[in-house]
Amino acid sequence: MLTIPFPAIDPVAIEIGPVVIRWYALAYLAGFILGWRYCVWLARRRGLPPSAEDFDDFLTWAVVGVILGGRLGFVLFYNRAYYLDNPLEALMIWHGGMSFHGGLIGVVVTILVFAWRRGHSPFLLGDLVACAAPIGIFFGRIANFINGELFGRVTDVPWAMVFPHPLAGPHPRHPSQLYEAVLEGLVLFVVLFLLARRSAIHRYPGFLSGVFFLGYATGRIICEFFRQYDSAIGLHFGWMTTGQLLSLPMLLVGAWFIWRAHRAHLPDAPAT
Repeated sequence: MLTIPFPAIDPVAIEIGPVVIRWYALAYLAGFILGWRYCVWLARRRGLPPSAEDFDDFLTWAVVGVILGGRLGFVLFYNRAYYLDNPLEALMIWHGGMSFHGGLIGVVVTILVFAWRRGHSPFLLGDLVACAAPIGIFFGRIANFINGELFGRVTDVPWAMVFPHPLAGPHPRHPSQLYEAVLEGLVLFVVLFLLARRSAIHRYPGFLSGVFFLGYATGRIICEFFRQYDSAIGLHFGWMTTGQLLSLPMLLVGAWFIWRAHRAHLPDAPAT
């Protein structure tokens, strides 16, 4: 069976003595820095609060929300029984194990608290964060691919790969990490970028956030049909993965955000 050779990239990007920096860590770093600078650019272009300076302060909040929420989500959603028996290991984030949906909840909480403390609309703040989120998602999925983790299901498509992960076996599989990088990262970023360029969109607080929720959930649900599900958890209802189950509420939240945005739009700026 013809397959594409898996590009054997060392998961360690930089190693100097005892200092080891992995591609996965660099992916997070790139996502935070590029996402922050993109939010600053959007804030200056939009001309509505929160300001670019607010995003300088929000960056630290976002980092804490993503890491704590992502780790807690992984512990609760994917490996709860193990961490109930080994609670101290839940704190060892350097061993890996992060959940997007948990990280999302963590960021939502930080948005709500930060906006309340600064007196800003959480919808206006969340819209710009939503525009930047696909950047981090893209780099994160590329790092998953480099690590050979979260691989796809067995397939005979011409672009199948044999992943070196011990759980992947010798079977050719979908490079589902790349599917997710494209749909959840690149495509969603482009859609939100094109929408954010329209000044009228920003008069509808929450609209861009709603598009993000809908877009990510749709992409994740589609990609999960090609991604190998966690054998320890299995399938819900005989066909649905945990990722799909957690994404379903995002569809409802996204639709509600868009509906609310159209009902609570800001007045147009007066002509000068």
